[in-house]
Amino acid sequence: MALLRREELSVAELQEILDMGQSRISSHLALLRQGSLVTDRRQGKKTFYSLSPKLSPGNLELVHSSCRAIESLPEIKSDEQNLERILERRQRFAAEYFNTLAGRLGKNYFPGRSWEAFGHFLLKITPRIKIADLGAGEGLISQLLAPRAEHVYCIDQSQRMVEVGAELAKKNGLSNLEYKLGNIENVPLPNRSVDVALLSQALHHARHPQAAVNEAYRILKPEGQIIVLDLKEHDFEKARELYADLWLGFPENTLYTFLREAGFQNIEVSIVSREKQEPFFQTVLAAGIKTGA
Repeated sequence: MALLRREELSVAELQEILDMGQSRISSHLALLRQGSLVTDRRQGKKTFYSLSPKLSPGNLELVHSSCRAIESLPEIKSDEQNLERILERRQRFAAEYFNTLAGRLGKNYFPGRSWEAFGHFLLKITPRIKIADLGAGEGLISQLLAPRAEHVYCIDQSQRMVEVGAELAKKNGLSNLEYKLGNIENVPLPNRSVDVALLSQALHHARHPQAAVNEAYRILKPEGQIIVLDLKEHDFEKARELYADLWLGFPENTLYTFLREAGFQNIEVSIVSREKQEPFFQTVLAAGIKTGA
């Protein structure tokens, strides 16, 4: 009990600390669990034991008093030293494992590390701002942003996309998610009305991409931000037929020029994704700030 009130431990760890047989320890733990003094937690093939969090204040004080009464015994001091050794080994094992991964975390498979998971994780920190998702389609990104944002406008020129998106917003109870029929080159929003303008894989569908970026600038408040996610220039001609693309992506310099010509400052453009299968699409992220009044 003196050990378990300090740390959750497995039977194997208790064996090593106490230098006792597995059956004897298991028998004692069974009695303690039957008396509701300890609780167990199963993880894979291991079972971990700890002091029960449901002990009444009186029983908890009795446990602490009993442990204090014997804390000066040589056996207890020996157990505590062995416990420290076990805990140090746990920490050392974790440190050594991650030391071997240094420099490889983004290159190899690790359970639970996916861009989808990271995306959901980061979307949870969306501030209370107004967002315009230009060329939103059904508004997948907006559906994820809306629970945290103040208001999200989804603009798309497809009547059916707007209808489907609006139905999804209603179904998910997102009253602050508003769908509007409109063209990204003539956005149906007032000047200086939003904090962030998104163009996610939408710019290559615009007849005049510069006009779309100019519209994003118009609707942004001062210090508002544009974020463009699009394909880097490629030669996969079938994209025109398969995806109704008007542009086969854009060079990084062209995206930079679009933002600069619109009036954005602090512009950043970088490749954020490279597909490993043909036609080896690359994704470019461009961002800028609308400074001044």
